Amino acid sequence: MKEENKGPLNQPSTLKGPGDDAAVIQYGNPRFVVSNHILLEGVHFDLTYFPFKHLGYKAASIGFSDLYAMNAVPRQLLVSLGISAKISEENLEEIYRGIRMACDRHETDLVGNNLTSSLTGLTLSVTVVGEVCDEEVYRHTAHEGDLLCVSGDLGAAYLGVQILEREKRLFQENKDFQPKLEGYDYVLERQLKPEARRDIPDLLKKKGIRPTAMMSVSTGLASDLSRLCSLSGLGCIIYEHKIPIAEPADLVAKELNISPMVAAMNGGEDYELLFSVSIKDYQKLIGWEDVSIIGHLVAPGDGMHLITENNESVDLQGLKVV
Repeated sequence: MKEENKGPLNQPSTLKGPGDDAAVIQYGNPRFVVSNHILLEGVHFDLTYFPFKHLGYKAASIGFSDLYAMNAVPRQLLVSLGISAKISEENLEEIYRGIRMACDRHETDLVGNNLTSSLTGLTLSVTVVGEVCDEEVYRHTAHEGDLLCVSGDLGAAYLGVQILEREKRLFQENKDFQPKLEGYDYVLERQLKPEARRDIPDLLKKKGIRPTAMMSVSTGLASDLSRLCSLSGLGCIIYEHKIPIAEPADLVAKELNISPMVAAMNGGEDYELLFSVSIKDYQKLIGWEDVSIIGHLVAPGDGMHLITENNESVDLQGLKVV
């Protein structure tokens, strides 16, 4: 759905509808945040190599990441499952085990579940409800001159799925083939069991930093940054040497003959937090090892560009995974 196709809001309690990581609703105090997403077999995951417990954990983590991106804390989770005939009771219990593990980690209650039959494979729909910490943070409120920051590292989740797909192809060609996954632990975990960054909003508050805009990195830095810039009516300049890429991911990218930078920019499913802060907060960011300042926001007419290590300017929308 296009960002502008949001339609009118009929209820005064709806403070924010479509177009952000989550909706914001207020019936009094505090304000509530609600996020919903759906995962489809064959589109978002492949049961050939995706463990059911990890699938449940990941489904919940995606919702938690949306709420942290709004500066909110998850409190309750509801899940609906469409179950095909091939899903056993044991498989189902593994999915719920993964969901409960994620809920326990993020101190969230599983308060509802719904099951129905499916003729098109396994479907998971997850809704997460939480409450705002101090004040919610949106995607559209960044300012020209703000610094652009990202937590953790990028590109590993995409590289993880490339390894899994490679081993799947080899197995399909030879049923006696034993998948070789040793040495790929980091990128595989980033794909199969991502961790929502609950620590980032807490640390921002402790450092006295209030992001001017924030969002979860789900579809790749280039796409998500483009969305943040578009909603804020701004352009951006980011720098290749500032984009955080973990050493294990860099090694896997080279093995697969994939540019680690392009994987980071377009790969997706990292679920790190992308946020902007005032230039006045620069000193507070120094020494924060798990957050990288990758660039800054500029006037909308200046476009969105990546400055390479060779000092060349590349249009962000021209980057493609190869």
